[in-house]
Amino acid sequence: MELIGSTLTANYARPKTSHFLPAISTMASSYRNPQQVMAFNPSANIWRTNSFYKSNSIMPSTPSIQHDGLDLVRARTSFFPSNRTAMTNRYTPDDWYKSNQSHYWESESSRKSAERLRKDTMRLIQDKDQLTRRTQENTSKNISERLNDIRFWKSELSHEIDNMVTEIAALTEVKRRLERALAETQGPLQVAQECLYHREKRMSIDLVHDGVEKDLIKIEVIKSCQERMRLHLDRATSQLASNRAAQHELEKDLSDKLTAQRIDDRCHHLRNTSDGIGYYRGIDRQDHAVSLPDSWSRFTDDNILRSQSERATSHKLRDEIEILLNTTSNEMWNQFNNVNVAFTNRISETTDAKSSLQAHLAKTMQEIFQTEMLIESLKKAIRDKENPLKVAQTRLEERTRRPNIELCRDNPYHRLVTEVREIEDTIQKLHERLMEAENTLQALVKTKVKLENDLSIKANSLFLDQEKCMSMRKTFPSMPRLVGYT
Repeated sequence: MELIGSTLTANYARPKTSHFLPAISTMASSYRNPQQVMAFNPSANIWRTNSFYKSNSIMPSTPSIQHDGLDLVRARTSFFPSNRTAMTNRYTPDDWYKSNQSHYWESESSRKSAERLRKDTMRLIQDKDQLTRRTQENTSKNISERLNDIRFWKSELSHEIDNMVTEIAALTEVKRRLERALAETQGPLQVAQECLYHREKRMSIDLVHDGVEKDLIKIEVIKSCQERMRLHLDRATSQLASNRAAQHELEKDLSDKLTAQRIDDRCHHLRNTSDGIGYYRGIDRQDHAVSLPDSWSRFTDDNILRSQSERATSHKLRDEIEILLNTTSNEMWNQFNNVNVAFTNRISETTDAKSSLQAHLAKTMQEIFQTEMLIESLKKAIRDKENPLKVAQTRLEERTRRPNIELCRDNPYHRLVTEVREIEDTIQKLHERLMEAENTLQALVKTKVKLENDLSIKANSLFLDQEKCMSMRKTFPSMPRLVGYT
C-alpha cells in the first residue's frame, strides 16, 4: 500500500552471475519477468547516490515487502509532504550512462554467448545427426550381413535336408526290399523242411543218409541268410531313426533361421518413419543372447556334419544290404540247385536200381518157372523108374523059385542085381536132385519176394523224391524276388 505524497524508489534487478544466458526454450518458464528482483544486498544498489543512502540512513527503518518472490525495499522520505522539497536527486548522469553501458555490455555478452551456444549446438546437432545416421547405417549393414549369413546357412540346410530326405527314401526302399526278401526265404525253408519230412517216409534200405539228405540238412544256409537279413534289418531301422533325428534337427534349425531371417529382415527395413517403432526402456541393458557368432555358425555346421555323417553311414549300410541281398540269393540258389542236382542224381540212381530189380525179377520169375518144370520132370522121371525097378525086382523074385540046382547065380542074376541097384541109385539121385530143385525153387521164390519188396521200396522212394519233393521245389522263388523285387 502506497502513501500519498511519498516518493517510490526504483529498484533494478540483475542476474546473480555474469554468465547468465537467456532461455531459448519455448516453455512457459522462459516468459517470466527478466527483471527479477534479488534479495536485498549492497551490490543491488550500486547506482544509488551517496546522498540517497545518507538521507535514507536517517529515516526510520521500514519493513520489507514480499512481492512475487522478490524483496522490494522502499525508502520512505518522510511521512510529511513538506519534506519532499528537501530531497536531492537519486542518480547522477554518470550513473545513468554507466547503467546504460552496463546494459549494453551485458546484452552484447549475452548475445555472443547465445550465438556461440547456438552455433555449437547446431554443430553438435549436425555431428550427432551424422553419428546417428552412420551408426544406423552400420547397424543396417551388420543386419544385412547377418541376413546374408542366415541365407547362406539356410541354403546349406535346405540342400542337406533334400539330400537327407532322398537318403531316407532310398534306405526305406532298401529296407522294404530286405523285408520282402526275408519273407521270401520262408518258402525255401519250408520246402526244405517238408522235403526232409517226406523223405523220412522212405522204407527199409532206402532210408539212407544220401547226398540229397546231406544237402537238405544244409537248411542252415537259409537260416544263416535269414539271421544276417534280420541283423541288417535292425541296423536299417536304427539308421532310419538316426536319419530322421538328424533331419529333425536340420528342419528345426532351418525353421529357427527362417524366423530369425523374417525378424532381421523386418528390422533391416525399419526406418525412422516406419510404423510400430517405440521406446523400450532398459532393453539395451538386457542380454537375451544364448550364443555367439562362432557358436552360432558352429551349431549349424555341426548339424550339417552330423547329417552328412549319418548319410554316409546310411549309404554304406545300403551298399551292405545290396551286397547281402545278392549274396544270400546266390547262396540260396546255389543250395537249391545243389539239392535239385542231388535229387536228380538220386532219382536216376533209384530208377536204374528199380529197372535192374525189375529185370532180375523177370529173370527170377523165368527161372522159377523153369525150376518148377524141372521138378515136374524129376518127379516124372522118378515115376518112370518105378516100373523098370518093379520088373527087375519081379524077375529076381521069380527066379528065386527055380528049383534046386537051377537056382544058379548066373549072368542074368548078376545083371538083374546090377539093374536093380542101378535103378535104385538112379531113383536116389533123382530124389536128391528133386530136393535140390525144390530148395532152389524156394530160394527163387524168396528172391522174388525180396525183389518185389525192394521194387515197392524203390517205387515209394521214387514217388517221394520225384512226385512229392520235386513238385514242391518247382515253386522256389526267383532271383528278383530273393533280392526284394516284386
